[in-house]
Amino acid sequence: MYPWICGRCAREFNRENLRELTVHHRDHNHDNNPADGSNWELLCVYCHDNEHSRQTDSAEADITTEKQAAEATYNPFAELASMLDKKK
Repeated sequence: MYPWICGRCAREFNRENLRELTVHHRDHNHDNNPADGSNWELLCVYCHDNEHSRQTDSAEADITTEKQAAEATYNPFAELASMLDKKK
C-alpha cells in the first residue's frame, strides 16, 4: 500500500532491513484501522520511538502545567498598590 520509505526521515528500506520500518497510527488509536490506510504512516523504528516520546512528553507537560496552576497561590504583587500609595 505504501512505499518502503520512512514518512519522517525519508530513509529507504529494502527486504534486508524492512523489519526496521513500522506502522504508526496517526491518531494513536490502534483500534482505528480503516481499509484505505488513512490512519497509518510508515516510520522507521527511530522516528516511531521519537513520535511516541513526543506524545508522552506532551502529556506530561499538560499534567505539570495543570498541577502548577492549581498549586500557585502566592501573588508577589498583592501588596504593590498599597506600597505605591504609601510613597505618595
